[in-house]
Amino acid sequence: MVLERLILTNFKNYAQAEVSLCGNVNCFVGNNGAGKTNLLDAAYYLSFCKSYFNPVDSQNIRMGEDFFAIHGHYAAADGSTAVASCTLRQGQGKQMRWNKKACKTLAEHIGRIPLVMVSPNDQQLITGGSELRRRFVDGVISQTDHAYLDHLIHYNKALDQRNRLLKQMWDDRLWDDTMVSIWDAQLELHGTALYEGRRRFVTDFAPLFDEYYHWIAGTREPGAIAYSSDDRPLLLQLEAARQADRYAQHTTVGPHKDDFLFSLGTDLSVKRFGSQGQQKSFALALKLAQFQYLLNHSGTRPILLLDDIFDKLDLLRIKQLIALVGSDRFGQVLLTDTQPGRVQAILDELPNLEHRLFDVADGSIALNTEH
Repeated sequence: MVLERLILTNFKNYAQAEVSLCGNVNCFVGNNGAGKTNLLDAAYYLSFCKSYFNPVDSQNIRMGEDFFAIHGHYAAADGSTAVASCTLRQGQGKQMRWNKKACKTLAEHIGRIPLVMVSPNDQQLITGGSELRRRFVDGVISQTDHAYLDHLIHYNKALDQRNRLLKQMWDDRLWDDTMVSIWDAQLELHGTALYEGRRRFVTDFAPLFDEYYHWIAGTREPGAIAYSSDDRPLLLQLEAARQADRYAQHTTVGPHKDDFLFSLGTDLSVKRFGSQGQQKSFALALKLAQFQYLLNHSGTRPILLLDDIFDKLDLLRIKQLIALVGSDRFGQVLLTDTQPGRVQAILDELPNLEHRLFDVADGSIALNTEH
């Protein structure tokens, strides 16, 4: 899948912008705050119906306006074309359209345009809480498995209802085992599917990660990913924790408490013992392995977004990475940098690499034709 044209109206710092992209490497160069990352975020919106950086949709509307619109024109490997549109108006719901037809749900759209975002925030996957790692894994699986996405949506709805019930019963000083059991059954149905899906994911994902981690780190030091979860049937977990849940007023066990453990060498936690460089290498390897996983399971090369990757790697690794992502192994790439001379020097060393260089300044985009 290739994004051929991106059109923005009132999105973040762009009043109106349009850019035509090539099918290989597209570089957006400009000062910090010019709007480079916003372009990548717009492409992300068209795949996931949300921002990668700001979960509050209304805050992505340009200041002083009451709506934003993002349109993307895509071409598939089989020659077919499609248009994806995401619009939001203040006080109204967000709307996603595919070839001008409104999507009944946002979940219906996810997976149509496989995409991977690599950003400086990725190190939080290593240093942050378990919620970030669960969200990463769930997001990868959901792009290729709609049944898993359905189970995830229904599990979260049931979890919210059970937690509301626990809080209400605590406030009312009235306990009802039967009512709690109704939501236990829903959590067991959907939670078991999540547990099995995550186990399969780690089995498939781990060797892909291992390959990219060794390439990025430049060492044979082993890196490992493990799934940390209670292996007992979920219904038994919920029944055993019922008294604890009653007093905590929320559900204390289940897939929403799972974690994914990242380690180096002989089971050393990357979070606790990894250096800054090791953590950055680990996070980047996770994202490149995500690309390979999506390609293997969907048959479509995801769009790869590289935001400020020069903060992650030394110059040699940057050159190797751009050569890698510009090869036939990958597909379309959109990347950002603050120094035009640096990215151009790398591109000059790869004369056979199809690319376009864009200058970004104050909410405007211009194709650089000097090279």
